[in-house]
Amino acid sequence: MSTVGSYLKKHTEALVKDVGIEPACELTGKSKATLGRYYSDHDEHSDRFMPIDAVAALEEASSYPHVTSALAELKGITLQFDERRKNNDDKGGVNTDVIALSQRFAMLMAEYQTSIEDGIITVNEAKRLLKETTMLQQVLIDMKLHLEEESV
Repeated sequence: MSTVGSYLKKHTEALVKDVGIEPACELTGKSKATLGRYYSDHDEHSDRFMPIDAVAALEEASSYPHVTSALAELKGITLQFDERRKNNDDKGGVNTDVIALSQRFAMLMAEYQTSIEDGIITVNEAKRLLKETTMLQQVLIDMKLHLEEESV
């Protein structure tokens, strides 16, 4: 088996174990034996991989996107895991996003004010500013998704 295949199978196993074998069977509609074949390193199963729809269903239920992150790593791509769940539950839509955007921007400006008080932005201060900027970006993405939903 190729190194890539082995790597993907290990992450597939981690995904199934993260969700639990019984819940994984229910979510994918696959048997325990079938799921086991997807991450088996035996030669007779070397060409069997979990279908992408099954991966998506399991990653939705898992604590971490094991297979997606493995695929990204294989391409040299870095993913940033956002531990919070999606903000687009249609609870307020764009109006809620505008309020969240204002709050996040205020937090960014407050962090900037604190960081620049002594005239120097330290590494730790820069990290905090980067975190606030990333959270602001996430609110904008949520807002974009809501606007796209409303324009359909």
